[in-house]
Formats: sequence, structure tokens, C-alpha cells
Amino acid sequence: MKQQQVADKPWGGRFSAPTDALVEAFSASVSYDKRLYACDIEGSIAHATMLADVGLLTGEERDAIVAGLRGILADIEAGTMRWSITLEDVHMNIESELTRRIGTAGKKLHTGRSRNDQVATDIRLYLRAETDQVLALLEELQQALLALARRETETVMPGFTHMQIAQPVTFGHHMLAWNEMLLRDRERLLDCRKRINRLPLGAAALAGTGYPIDRQRVADLLGFDAICENSLDAVSDRDFMIEFVSASALLMVHLSRFSEELVLWSSAQFDFIELGDAFCTGSSIMPQKKNPDIPELVRGKCGRVSGHLMALLMLMKGQPLAYNRDNQEDKEPLFDTLDTVQDCLQVFARMLPTMQIKADNMRAAALKGFSTATDLADYLVGKGIAFRDAHEVVGRAVAEGVASGRDLAEFSLEELQRYCPEIQADVHKVLTLEGSLAARKHVGGTAPAQVAKAIKRAQQRLQALSIPSIGV
Repeated sequence: MKQQQVADKPWGGRFSAPTDALVEAFSASVSYDKRLYACDIEGSIAHATMLADVGLLTGEERDAIVAGLRGILADIEAGTMRWSITLEDVHMNIESELTRRIGTAGKKLHTGRSRNDQVATDIRLYLRAETDQVLALLEELQQALLALARRETETVMPGFTHMQIAQPVTFGHHMLAWNEMLLRDRERLLDCRKRINRLPLGAAALAGTGYPIDRQRVADLLGFDAICENSLDAVSDRDFMIEFVSASALLMVHLSRFSEELVLWSSAQFDFIELGDAFCTGSSIMPQKKNPDIPELVRGKCGRVSGHLMALLMLMKGQPLAYNRDNQEDKEPLFDTLDTVQDCLQVFARMLPTMQIKADNMRAAALKGFSTATDLADYLVGKGIAFRDAHEVVGRAVAEGVASGRDLAEFSLEELQRYCPEIQADVHKVLTLEGSLAARKHVGGTAPAQVAKAIKRAQQRLQALSIPSIGV
């Protein structure tokens, strides 16, 4: 009985005692790596095709393998495949099932490869496809942002520094700031994708193989842009995964910061927005509550992805070349990162169009806190006064405004001239919110006309950062 248990293992010939049941459960990965099944089968079909091309399989053997693998794929997708932890992982479950179905030809599939280069290939295929999905969801969110910016191009709101009212901006301009961050996230993911899309298959266990394989043929079949040049590196490093999770962590930081603003803006203290009912919940005890749960959850999930980044960095940092079993631990952080990022992008893109903008409240807030003080200083500079002197003049006027409870726009011309005789009747044009906005008419400024142009440029940049097609 013991000998039979060892024989069930694909590597059992070397061993005379069965694997301890606890060790078997502890070391099995099929419970989570089975999500790689489609990529494992795709890679195996390409490998079998190449083996037949170079004469290591007959045409009949290749056809039997391909048909058997496609049958297994259909069964997995139908939910009828029986997974076994005794077979450890997705690769051996599929290979064992293939051999059971087609016999000896199934045993020949592993010629010229190892699970080391096989899993590295599976992960790259999987991550490439999932990166494309993240990019597609990110584009949906960006389109929602641009639509919101377009709708609110002239809506005035206070801009903040140190969470203190600083200068007026438009809501559309504020939304474009988030879009800029997401555009950089998009650039990072597209750049990361280039390094994901390299083929490790053919590296075998660590040193390559003595069989006359054609790695370029496999790369072409699977749509890889290049081949991993060094067999040791190909099977052992996971930096492409770490890079993806790093880019994802930055993306989540941006979503977290955005979420924080939505939480603040929807509070009674700000009352700038109201999120759609479908994206909020109530309280079990306080009937008046409408809680911004979705932004809060996204903000919380940022820590989850950042934690996965640290886990992968620590996983890799102590490993000598080449492959080590530590790398079994790379998949769960990656899979959860993918799930988390995709869920957050999807829910954000759906939530933003439901957001009600309370323009009157934003405008009233922008009128507080002397948000046009800098405009008055700039006005004085235009009259030939040095900026530092103008800064001091306006500072003294603000001090009086604080004491009297009035904004600078409420000062009479005579009152303002007490601080600086060069102030003329045209000053009140620059002290309005609209005047302040209109003055920022350079590229990147908050003037509504510039915001409209910026939206068009952002749309063009988004279209230019398209997902590359896979040349399969």
C-alpha cells in the first residue's frame, strides 16, 4: 500500500515511503493555483505543438494530447473535473488526468520541460491577461472621471492645502487631477506588461534541456514578445509579479486618497456631494445615517495590496538561485491583488456617475477663507509692487477681514486703498471667484476654458495608451 502511494506521485520513483498526510496537505497548492488551469492547458498545447514540430512527438501523439487537453478544459469549465491534493498542484492534476484519458502519449507531454518553467509560463500568461483586464477597468474609471469633469467644467469649489481653504478651483479641474494619477498608473502597468510578456518555457528545471526544442516557436504560439535569455533567471525570479503588485499598490494609494476626499465631501461638515443610495448603507441604530461604505472599503483595501507587495518582496529577498519551493507562496498575494484591484476599479467606475454635486455648497465654501487673497497680491504685482511687499499688504488686509468677519470682496475701494493707494476700482473683478478662475488660463490651470482643453487632451492620451494586441 505504501509503495502504491509513492507510485501515485509523478516523482515517486526516488522515494520508498509515502508523503506524510500533514505534509501533503501543507504543501499542496491546487486549492488556489487551479485558477491557472486555462493558461496551463494553453501552454501545454503550444509545448506539444512544438515537440511535434521538432520531431519529439508524432503528429498522432500531438493530436491526442491537444484533444485530451481541450476535453479537460471543457470539463473544468463545466465544473466536473475532480481535483486532488495528492497530486499537489494544477500542473500534475491536469497531466495525470491527461494520461488517464489518452495513455502513454500523455506521459510524453512533459518532455523538455519542468514544473519550474511550466509554472513560470502559466503565471506570465495569466498575469498578462489579467493586466489587460485591469487596464480595461482602469479605462472605464477614467472615462467616468472625464465625463464628470466635462459636466462640471465651470463648477466652483475651494481648493485646499493643509486641509485649509487655499484658492478657488473648478470641480472639473479637481477630477482631472485624479485622472492624471490614473494615467501614470496606466503607463506603469503598460510598461510592466512588457516584462511580463517574456517566455520562460524551455528553461526546464534550471539549466535548459538537451532536447532540440524551439523556444521561439512556443513564444510565437503564445504571443510572447521575447524569450527569457537565462535559464536560471527564467525559473527563479518573480520580479515581474512584484513589479505588477507595486504598480497596483500605487494605484490603490490613488484610489484610497480619492476615497478619503469622497468620505470628507459627503459628510455634513462639507456637504459637497451625495453618493448614490446604491453605493451607501445605513446604520442599524441611527435611522438618519447614510454611510459612504464603498469609499471607506476601497480606502481600507489599499493596505491589503500594500501588504501583498511587502510579502512578495520578503518572499524573494533571501532566495538563492535557482527555483525554491518558497515561490509557491507567490500566487495567493498576486491573485488577491488582482481580485482586489479589479473589484475596486469596477465599483468606483459605477459609483462616480451616481454622485450628486452640490454646486451651491461648494461655491459658498469657496467664498470663505479668503480664497482670492493671492489674486489680490497678483493684482498689486501688476501695479508694479514687488510680490513680497504685495504679500504683506494683503496679509494685513486679511487680518482685518478676520477681525471683522468679512471677505476681501466685501471691502470697499476706500478700505482697500488704505492698505495700498495703487488699488483702483477694477480690483473687485479679481476678487470674484470667476475672476480668480479665469486668471489661471495657462496650460494646467483651472480656468474653465483650459479645463475644457485639458479634458480633450486627456481623452487623446488615454486612447494613445491602449492595450497592445497579442499576436497569437
